[in-house]
Amino acid sequence: MNHVQAAPGLASARRLVVKIGSALLACETTGEIRRDWLAALTDDVIACKKRGQDVVLVSSGAVAIGRLRLGLPAGPLRLEEKQAAASTGMIRLAHAYQESLAEHGVTVAQVLLTLDDSEDRGRYINARNTLSTLLRLGAVPLINENDTVATDEIRFGDNDRLAARVAAMISADTLVLLSDIDGLYTSDPHTDPDARFLAEVRAITPEIEAMAGNARSMVGSGGMATKLAAARVALAAGCRMAIAHGEAPHPLRRIEAGERCTWFVPDESPQAARKQWIAGTLKPAGILTVDDGAVAALGRGQEPAACGCGRHRGRVQSWRSGGCPDQRRPHPRSRPHLLSSADARRIIGHKTSEIETCLGYRGRDEMIHRDDLALNPESKR
Repeated sequence: MNHVQAAPGLASARRLVVKIGSALLACETTGEIRRDWLAALTDDVIACKKRGQDVVLVSSGAVAIGRLRLGLPAGPLRLEEKQAAASTGMIRLAHAYQESLAEHGVTVAQVLLTLDDSEDRGRYINARNTLSTLLRLGAVPLINENDTVATDEIRFGDNDRLAARVAAMISADTLVLLSDIDGLYTSDPHTDPDARFLAEVRAITPEIEAMAGNARSMVGSGGMATKLAAARVALAAGCRMAIAHGEAPHPLRRIEAGERCTWFVPDESPQAARKQWIAGTLKPAGILTVDDGAVAALGRGQEPAACGCGRHRGRVQSWRSGGCPDQRRPHPRSRPHLLSSADARRIIGHKTSEIETCLGYRGRDEMIHRDDLALNPESKR
């Protein structure tokens, strides 16, 4: 396998997810947003966007900001208190991001997710498509867990793992967890003077997991254990991940300049990991037959259009996989877009310009996107 190199900076990232911890954004005693710090982070985000990088922000802080506004005491909150604090703090948090990025002419789009959104295939695809569209249009998605409706049974529990799920969802190649520690140590550096810093990790082994400690911040919910859980998700998705100290201004600029942090490095790229998952873990639920023109398009890395599809067998739903064969090559596998079997049969053989007339709504131009298509090795792709 070709290892994805952990460059000292972030300039090589194509799609970057940044998680901001509560302790960085919210003052622990007043619950006020650290506006100067947010402005410096915004400058870093704008620098990334100017060189063509997609940036997604996963921000904690809503509960920490809202609880003090509501006069809730320090310490663990009951579920309903946490939901109330989240609903109070989220509007202030989103407004602060919107104001800061609007000064640079950048639009912020708020997206609230629950664990169920990443488990249910239809909702997963909807979320992925929405985020991809926002990035294509130049917006910065601002993501948080939907604490106001989530329960203990469906919560991510912390935004480290939420950020990793989002990174996997959108095929990001880089995830940065900004925290109150500069990386992974062999033991807790606050209590063990002999703790050794690890600059790079390539696998989450039992020995690595044993190095995790507990959360130290009053306003945060995550600890090193949740960061390692996030790393496991990121590595499986082919996404490199950094744990970095974020308290000082311009945290992304500091990482790019080589400031110390721990990099978790995957064996594969996000695209390779995603296509391996499609090829190896999905059970085909239907067959889509394509003509010679569509076969040639597939060979060029393009998507098969409806006019290049001859017939359709099986009941393929949007969250299930389908074969996309011709009669001379091993069958590739794919995940169709949000298109039912009945709709697929309506548009097969029609030109792209005729799709809206056939379906009664504007669908996608392609039957299967190349990012959702995995060809077998024997098919020479």
